[in-house]
Amino acid sequence: MRIMRRTCGDLSPAGLGPRAGFTLIELLVVIAVIALLIGILLPSLGGARAEGRAIKCAAGVRSVAQAVIAYTSDSKSFFPPAYVYGATPEGMEWKPEQQTASDETGNGYVHWSWALFSGGFTSDSSFRCPTVYNGGAPATNAGGDLNDWESEWQVSDSGGAPGQKNPVDRQVKRLAYTGNAAIFPRNKFVKNGNDRTNRLVNTSAVDGSTKGGTGTILVTEFLDKDRWKSIANVDDKSKSHRPVTPFVGGSSGADVYKEPEFGGGQARFFYPKVDLLKPKNQVGAYAIEDVDTTLNAVGRHHPGGDDLGGSANFAFVDGHVERSTIKKTVEERKWGDGFFSLSGGNIKVDIRPEPK
Repeated sequence: MRIMRRTCGDLSPAGLGPRAGFTLIELLVVIAVIALLIGILLPSLGGARAEGRAIKCAAGVRSVAQAVIAYTSDSKSFFPPAYVYGATPEGMEWKPEQQTASDETGNGYVHWSWALFSGGFTSDSSFRCPTVYNGGAPATNAGGDLNDWESEWQVSDSGGAPGQKNPVDRQVKRLAYTGNAAIFPRNKFVKNGNDRTNRLVNTSAVDGSTKGGTGTILVTEFLDKDRWKSIANVDDKSKSHRPVTPFVGGSSGADVYKEPEFGGGQARFFYPKVDLLKPKNQVGAYAIEDVDTTLNAVGRHHPGGDDLGGSANFAFVDGHVERSTIKKTVEERKWGDGFFSLSGGNIKVDIRPEPK
């Protein structure tokens, strides 16, 4: 039998020579397909990263809400004040009186975040959100480390330059979250020319609120527009220690402390009209002092949203967290049905739907 030998050239398919490389047209088609795939995948990857950051922020909000609940167990069921004036440069002692500028700058503020952190109820990292600028807003008097300030614009309570060492607010260094002012009282515990003052809020008062308290917002996220100038005042002082006020007075508008108290127990406070909520691209500096509603200082930086911008995380009195929009929380009356942190008998909030 004759053995047939084949040369190397015989290894190619019969009748064909060695395979040529890609033509220019084929190469361009491959490049176009790759570019198309990248264009399709990149937004998905970016969306996944944004979703991941939103979930991490939600975990922080939940930790903070759970810490508030733990705090109330240790404080005879009272929620902490949003901020008060320190009686001394250190420690948790505070003064109920409205302080003068020199007193304010002498001892600084004692903030609710510090009550939770120093009490061991949660860590300072719980108050930060990776989505927002620098993880959170700076304290008003942030101390000697320039990294704790927004040095492009911020001054201390006395108008001093960033890095001023004294006083130092008892507040976490970066704060992405704010409280509901109807639950976290401000510093006005003594009458000072206003009709109303602040008072500490017992959990039993809120338990009877909307949906048994579980439907009442406790904590949400700040808006970080213009490197946190959205939570500054016109003097370029950070007001991150302030809660957001969800309601307006029936005759006093945004100045709820001047709302008169009439007899009869009728509602004297109301949800703001939805058209007072500004789209995110129209919110700039000083939103925390918005003359219509300070709800314009609530964040809108997570996926999902509406014509006002993105969504934010909202923690409720029972500790659960929902992601929603600021408009939806107003439309669904999620901020409660009482201005519990104000004095007077007429603290009821009218939660009836607005007339069409």
